[in-house]
Amino acid sequence: MEPQEIREGYLVKKGTVLNSWKAVWVVLSEDGMEFFKRKTDRSPKGMIPLKGAALVSPCQDFCKRMLVFKLTTDKKQDHFFQASHVEEREFWVKDIKRAITCLQGGKRFARKSTRRSIRLAETINLNELYALLKDQDDGVKELKLEQENRVFNHCFTGATVVDWLISKEKARNRPEALMLATGLLNEGFLQPAGDMAKDGAECEEQTTFLDRTEALYYFVDSGFFCEGYSSDEDVLVKEEFRGNIIKQGCLLKQVNVTVLWGIF
Repeated sequence: MEPQEIREGYLVKKGTVLNSWKAVWVVLSEDGMEFFKRKTDRSPKGMIPLKGAALVSPCQDFCKRMLVFKLTTDKKQDHFFQASHVEEREFWVKDIKRAITCLQGGKRFARKSTRRSIRLAETINLNELYALLKDQDDGVKELKLEQENRVFNHCFTGATVVDWLISKEKARNRPEALMLATGLLNEGFLQPAGDMAKDGAECEEQTTFLDRTEALYYFVDSGFFCEGYSSDEDVLVKEEFRGNIIKQGCLLKQVNVTVLWGIF
């Protein structure tokens, strides 16, 4: 009987000879993991047997790389793989561990449940989803929120977006809603407002949407603006200006200096 294919998809793999990391197409079966240079390739670059293998996750051997798991064969050869997000890594780790356990017990691999925690549609129209989010009557409400001595106008929290996606049945659970929100953030529909949201958007591995009440976001084409500053040097006194302030913020200004050379 042919080994059953359990899972397939792209992962980033560390080279066994060089220290380079490259994306490869990985196919997990009951008795091994094959990896290909491209999804369309017929012949694999290599195959990792699972019999007698050991799995470590999370693997913290690389301080600048997160979401890595390590697979060590019975020949004590280490293979390192990196996923693109936490849920993806956990799916791979769970299936690999079960495949190893089945091999040790001489059993066939069988899923306990075909219902996965994340099961989004193959094609999602983010433009339509964004339009629903922005709907003035039934979408996410834009608020005036205060945080760290600053006032954020026309914004909302990350938890609010996740709750809305679930309540409107755009996602079945929080992991699905978080993935949808991250997609909206990656495509620029949502923008980070506060420091916490910006830290999530600037993480090394990928842009990440935060399901937190402290993480603030705004619609890309909204009237978002922030008032208040973290230091006295940045304070702008509105009374110094004549008329209404249309826009304010920090800019770098070049100072032109004329140097006179002469003989005295």
